[in-house]
Amino acid sequence: MSAHDQLLVVIDPVARRSDGESVRIAKDVLCGGSEAKICLPEGPEDFARALARRGSRRPVVIGDDRALLRAVALLHRDRWLGDGALALVPVGTAVELAHSLGVPRGPVAAARAVLDGAVRRLDLLVDESDGVVLGDLSIPALPHQAVAGAGLGSWRSLIRSVVRPDPVQSAAPHRLRVEADGRILADLDREVTEVTLRAAGGRAEVTVRPSGAGEPLTTKALAVTVSGPDFRYRADTLITGPVRTRTWTLRAGAWGLTLPAAVRGRG
Repeated sequence: MSAHDQLLVVIDPVARRSDGESVRIAKDVLCGGSEAKICLPEGPEDFARALARRGSRRPVVIGDDRALLRAVALLHRDRWLGDGALALVPVGTAVELAHSLGVPRGPVAAARAVLDGAVRRLDLLVDESDGVVLGDLSIPALPHQAVAGAGLGSWRSLIRSVVRPDPVQSAAPHRLRVEADGRILADLDREVTEVTLRAAGGRAEVTVRPSGAGEPLTTKALAVTVSGPDFRYRADTLITGPVRTRTWTLRAGAWGLTLPAAVRGRG
């Protein structure tokens, strides 16, 4: 049995509660095609310990987007992402991030991709606190983007400081200073309604939308710093803040995700 066929399958407890049948199907496919060690963590500490004790086995997470983010954050902090690859079987209601990265829909197709797929190197946005962003980031975090905060408190030390969004937060313009590789895109003397970031072809694509009738300004950079009065931001599925300054650095090809051989992952 090759190392490629030896899996550590970590089944997120939320997935087990929300869709036990999909979990069972995925587990059967994975166990039928590999030597799989199954881990059933009951909470964040168990989840972290399971990944830390992976040895030479390939880590596979069965869970939703938040489970994916937790795993990437842990493996990034363990400085393993640059050499290894993660695999995911999306199970749950919040799995759009996983699908946008190229992971198939359905437990059978996703599990088969784990067994037969290929590793794609994807870009990663990393902040100065080792927080990671796989998909899109938006400032400010507006009410319609908010996600339920229940049960996240224990994960703050793993990913970033997560808070419940303020229910009275409005879409009022912000005064923010935005710098892209040292170039000032916006300053505190002008209001902006939104700043967005995403990894795009080895660079961070940043878009600044000024208040009023001004045209959005878009550019690409390796490092983006946003500062100003306290602001919150939404990164993937998480709301973070308030903070007064944050810098995101693009790390090209920083992590590997196992995808169907014919799929080119975003990044």
